[in-house]
Amino acid sequence: MLVVFVGCVIFLFLIDQVYEIVRMVERIALNANVNLIYVETILKIIGIAYIAEFGAQITKDAGQGAIASKIELGGKILILTMAIPILTVIIETVLGMIPGT
Repeated sequence: MLVVFVGCVIFLFLIDQVYEIVRMVERIALNANVNLIYVETILKIIGIAYIAEFGAQITKDAGQGAIASKIELGGKILILTMAIPILTVIIETVLGMIPGT
């Protein structure tokens, strides 16, 4: 329980920095005329990765390596699912650049 508590306290101290990073990325995306839907999706993917890693590390600390592996797998599947629209746009863009297609 101490590990979970300390991890949550550290996260709470870092929320302001995370918020500033998210706002900075959004400003850069607006200046570059990038669709904010893609930026939001990427930020969600990053959030899933951090949360899955945090959960996996807590379960590893508790001696539950098998559960940690399942948490990591679940995080990877969620990331892949969320990345499909972005991958589709990238593939369509590349195919559009190829002459004769």
